[in-house]
Amino acid sequence: MATRETPEQVARTRTVTAEAVLTDRADLRGYPHRLLSVVSHRGIGSDQVTQALAAAEVLESFGWELVTVSEFASSRMVYAVLRRR
Repeated sequence: MATRETPEQVARTRTVTAEAVLTDRADLRGYPHRLLSVVSHRGIGSDQVTQALAAAEVLESFGWELVTVSEFASSRMVYAVLRRR
């Protein structure tokens, strides 16, 4: 089983994995910043976008709104950037 992503780790990197959000292993209650990135690195192409957007939808119920989604071909990762409402 994968470990939880701690508030300190997420705050330091300003990034949480989509997988952690979707499996309830991310604790964002103490997150101190206004912007947050959600990274999806599992799967390929549209699977990564789907996972990033699904995580963004989960976070909407906790006061976050999606700003943009970007795919970085050099790293083969998809990032969803969210803003705290």
